[in-house]
Amino acid sequence: MERAIPEDGRVHGVIVACPREDGRWLLIRRSRRERFAPLAICFPGGKAEPGESARDTAVREMREELGIGVEALRLVWRHAIPESNLVLWGVVARLESTAFVLEPAEVDEALWMTLDEAAKHPEALPSTVPFVEALRGHATHST
Repeated sequence: MERAIPEDGRVHGVIVACPREDGRWLLIRRSRRERFAPLAICFPGGKAEPGESARDTAVREMREELGIGVEALRLVWRHAIPESNLVLWGVVARLESTAFVLEPAEVDEALWMTLDEAAKHPEALPSTVPFVEALRGHATHST
């Protein structure tokens, strides 16, 4: 059983990577209503609740944002953002469905991109590049 994310006074969040058999990965365009980085391109995810594990956060956030179930497979990344109080955890997950029901307050659209496209997209959040590097380093293409 995975341990809860530590209660260390920092804000913890997850980024969820869901590959498709054709080598494309699920990303989203954030809602225009989002306070931070509206309309930016990123992997789906969100803030962990107190006592919640990264895998549990990934499952909950995917259901809340995209209306789908996922199986959280493994943690592949941890990144403390130096200029903020945020720690991000990267989770690789398997989609149970692609019949998305987008939560309009959080997601404007679902997108399928290669890792190269995601890393080079001019509207991608800064965390995208290091997360893509971690995904490549963990050979998750065959997941």
